[in-house]
Amino acid sequence: MTTRRVLASPTRVLASPARGLPYTKRSAPDAAWSPPFTSAAPGDRWLLVTSLALAGIGLLLVASATRAGSGSVFLQRHATGLCLGLALMWIVSRCDPRGLKAYVPAVYLLALAGLVAVLTPLGRTVNGSQAWLALGDVLRFQPSEFAKVAMILTLATVLGSRRGNGRPGDGQVLAALALTAPPVALILLEPDAGTALVFAAITVGMITLSGARLRWFAGLAAAGALAAALIWHFGLLRPYQLLRLSVLLSPDADPLGAGYHATQSRIAVGSGEVFGTGLFQGGQTAGGFVPEQHTDFIFTVAGEELGFLGSAAIVLLVTLLLLRGLRIAARTPSPYGTALAGGVVCWLAFQSFVNLGMTLGLLPITGLPLPLVSYGGSATVAVLGAVGLLDAVNRTGWDGR
Repeated sequence: MTTRRVLASPTRVLASPARGLPYTKRSAPDAAWSPPFTSAAPGDRWLLVTSLALAGIGLLLVASATRAGSGSVFLQRHATGLCLGLALMWIVSRCDPRGLKAYVPAVYLLALAGLVAVLTPLGRTVNGSQAWLALGDVLRFQPSEFAKVAMILTLATVLGSRRGNGRPGDGQVLAALALTAPPVALILLEPDAGTALVFAAITVGMITLSGARLRWFAGLAAAGALAAALIWHFGLLRPYQLLRLSVLLSPDADPLGAGYHATQSRIAVGSGEVFGTGLFQGGQTAGGFVPEQHTDFIFTVAGEELGFLGSAAIVLLVTLLLLRGLRIAARTPSPYGTALAGGVVCWLAFQSFVNLGMTLGLLPITGLPLPLVSYGGSATVAVLGAVGLLDAVNRTGWDGR
């Protein structure tokens, strides 16, 4: 009788309690190579439901905010971006994030090329910022939105490589800071200070979650305070930035001038009271009293037409999305997966906080949209792609128990 020898397999079969389907999980989370796709493991249903709910609410609010004039054009563009984003989310969610490491250098360089291109004649200026790239009369996108995803992939690759002490070395942290500097400098040249702050928040957040030594946090805090002091001392703030700070300190000082935006925003949000005026029934929204109400100030439409309850539901959905992301980051045994998921959470958390804060008059006005809710093709596609990354980490990073 012939005896067969069964070789040890580098994978082990696990059962998913959610579907009862077996799927494989590598014993070494940071293997040098892994298949480009992994579709057998179950995804995070709450992550998907929350993202779809926010995207659906955003579509309705954009329709209401742009219903006057050429609103159908904005709605069609937003719906197109949403469909492209959902397709990208599905594809990315079935990728093995570990297999993406080999492409990170090319992705980073491509992101830098896009940021350089907007500063050439190919770039288009909108609201005083040359941040868009136009290819013909149809295709127009914002490279900085996709650069956020590229930055997260890059920093996760750098910071996710652990040594014996379980934390990144000083060289890795320095490399992360050095890699962040070029895109931030290019974005400041557009100029787009709000997006530059998002990159800074992503970098600091990922360094924090990676477990870097405490001296790095003290150094970064000191550097930030010194930079702010030098900017103020040498008068490097632009006039419109100084106006925004003055409006924050005294929003009612010039309600028809510099404070108009903040004043109208608070009026629109407060006019909805508890239950709102009803979708497509907002007088402030129909009259277009709030500038950029379909993009950066989409939350004013929710405040007026959906009221406090509807606005609170949006905040709750955003919070749930962030909590699911944190749960994925905490459960994955791979430092790379933790850094990847944590970077996405830092991005969405900071941008959501700033957008809601400026809408309610708690923070200076910046051009940051509310993720998945505000109008914007590039932003919507990029955020949904990032949600796909979260689900990809969830599918490959832990065994579901």
